[in-house]
Amino acid sequence: MDTLLIIAIGAALAGFVQGLSGFGYSMTAMALWAWTLEPSLAAVLAVFGGLCGQIIQALKVRRGFDWRMLWPFLLGGLCGLPLGLRLLPMLDAQLFKTVLGALLVIFCPLMAFSHRLGGLASGPLSEGPGRSLANGLAGLVGGAMAALGGFSGVVPTLWCQITGMARDTQRQVIQNFNLTMLAVTFASYVATGLVSQRMLPQLAVALPAMLLPSLWGAKLYERISDIAFKRVVLGLLTLAGLAMLASNWA
Repeated sequence: MDTLLIIAIGAALAGFVQGLSGFGYSMTAMALWAWTLEPSLAAVLAVFGGLCGQIIQALKVRRGFDWRMLWPFLLGGLCGLPLGLRLLPMLDAQLFKTVLGALLVIFCPLMAFSHRLGGLASGPLSEGPGRSLANGLAGLVGGAMAALGGFSGVVPTLWCQITGMARDTQRQVIQNFNLTMLAVTFASYVATGLVSQRMLPQLAVALPAMLLPSLWGAKLYERISDIAFKRVVLGLLTLAGLAMLASNWA
């Protein structure tokens, strides 16, 4: 199959998933691109497409802006990005993705069909400094994973689900978190020369391919119930685990 066609199909599928859930562009696209594209090109395309999608979603799906809830995620994520970049040469990235992918594949389907995701929505992590610290740690892991594999939204989204965060609150937190992480990541790609001139045709294909599917996904988000949204998100996290395992296999 032609490389540009594969890029277009991956971008379209990923755009729809991101429009529906507020995250998941990289994991969806990588599930297809990891088999055929060289890693550096796939990473640049994933971050670029995810960033464009988040900008579209920020304009299309507005759910307020709760700075008190968001800032621990952002602070943790900005600390995690350079940490992930520094750890990258020292870690076995394949083993890291295999272990995390297996955990997501095992636990997310169980959580999707449970009526209660545990007792973390109450107690010391329900509010105050304890909750802010826990949110910051989730953001830190998300930032590090953005550098290690482009999966910035996986752990913060899982944490929001576990703590029972309301659908619209979760949407605005993850949407703004991913927008910031992807913008900083792509800027670092440009600054370090990872984005080359030879990639411009592929970037030019990915952007229009994801545009309409992203808008369709956002429209569907407006129509689904809270329970359906929870199951969609956890289902996508399961797919994220499968994508990690598949990319290692590829």
